[in-house]
Amino acid sequence: MSIIIMILLIGLLILVHELGHLLTALMFKVKVDKFGIGLPIGPTLWEKKVGNLTLVIHAFLFGGYVSFPDDDKDSDVPQNSPERLQNKPVWQRAIIFSAGVVANVICAYILVLMTAFLWHNMPSEKFDMYVTDIVAPKEASIWSSGMQKGDKIIEINGSKINTKYAVNLYAMYSASFDGKTNEELVERNYKSLKSVNHAFAENEIIEKGLVVAIPNNLEKEQKVLLNNNILNTIELYKPNEIKLSENQIKLRDEIKNKKYIEADGTFSLKDVAYALSDTQKPLDIKVLRNGKIVELKTVYSDSEGLIGISLDRKEILIPVTGIKSAFKTSYDYLYNETKSMVIVLKQLFTGKIPLKNMHGVVLITKMGGDIISSEGIFYGILLTAVISMNLAILNILPIPALDGGHLLFLLIEKIQGKPVDEEIANKIMTVFFALLIALLVFVLFNDIYVLVKPLFVH
Repeated sequence: MSIIIMILLIGLLILVHELGHLLTALMFKVKVDKFGIGLPIGPTLWEKKVGNLTLVIHAFLFGGYVSFPDDDKDSDVPQNSPERLQNKPVWQRAIIFSAGVVANVICAYILVLMTAFLWHNMPSEKFDMYVTDIVAPKEASIWSSGMQKGDKIIEINGSKINTKYAVNLYAMYSASFDGKTNEELVERNYKSLKSVNHAFAENEIIEKGLVVAIPNNLEKEQKVLLNNNILNTIELYKPNEIKLSENQIKLRDEIKNKKYIEADGTFSLKDVAYALSDTQKPLDIKVLRNGKIVELKTVYSDSEGLIGISLDRKEILIPVTGIKSAFKTSYDYLYNETKSMVIVLKQLFTGKIPLKNMHGVVLITKMGGDIISSEGIFYGILLTAVISMNLAILNILPIPALDGGHLLFLLIEKIQGKPVDEEIANKIMTVFFALLIALLVFVLFNDIYVLVKPLFVH
């Protein structure tokens, strides 16, 4: 039942998006041939003619469209007719193409605001993290640290902890001597090394006998910046993970806890930065126990980045106390989620998040159903609002075949004083539409793989 509710909620977002296009088109007296919910793939569930407009619902519900005479070469609407979209002023076409995005943004805020009024609470996306069990091997440092079941983890290495993912990532980055590091950490350590070793170039081999100084302000860990957004944390990943060379690993073992190292003519300053980025990184953990803060003995994660504890969480809710509070908390929630989405999109485009971590509507629907079952309908509505903002952001990207692509062509038309050549525009649209379909197919198989994988793991 919960999955059906989630399907209907996502269907609502598609309906709202396409209604934005439809209503603005009708407002500017553009003829609309068809208004469709779902993609025209497979059987048609329902179809009805209302005046000159055909309403249709397709079996594959995850999509929608508004069809104009401009899309039909055989249309009986004359080419110079004012009812054609192409004959409307640029500003009117821009409003029509952007109306779906605007509708999704408005819908997202209304959904969050409705939740605030009905629930009288808003998730803070911050959690109290409790230790439910210690599952590490007997030789692990966690046993001698003093940690107990029921402890609330409040701080790791000086940073406040309010998500399970923060705990996992700190542990992962503290994995000692595993021969791996990441680009960001190497770059920061290189800058620190360069600040006290001005004479040495980045990748030039340092002459034998010269001394390299190791500064005290080296980064010992990667700061955790991952938001707890359900759409961003389907799988944990290591950003830009890179392996050390054999020479760098040998160098790492030689310079442990040293302030200076004498060059042997085989390594560069960048090699030293790599070596120092895979040093042992202890975890200093503070917990709350019986109302008192307890500082544990130093903990080390294993080579896989595991501490050896099971965690449970309890979300900290923000109370909504009135109308002003409802509007503010709703805005803050949606703003933070949107900022998180933009960061994730940037990481996707720059390759910091691998494509295997990209998921689509199938897995999100399954997750949404699970959230409704376990957390309640309000969390499902909030997830729907987040998806609505996702749709808005993705559709406004200046990529041909998306709303943003149409807006890009309109901008070019406005600048050059004439439309983009129709044949060129159609070829570009066709190529990008094919790429978009290929991406959707990839994401679909990725979703299916994640869902069926547990069935074959024993």
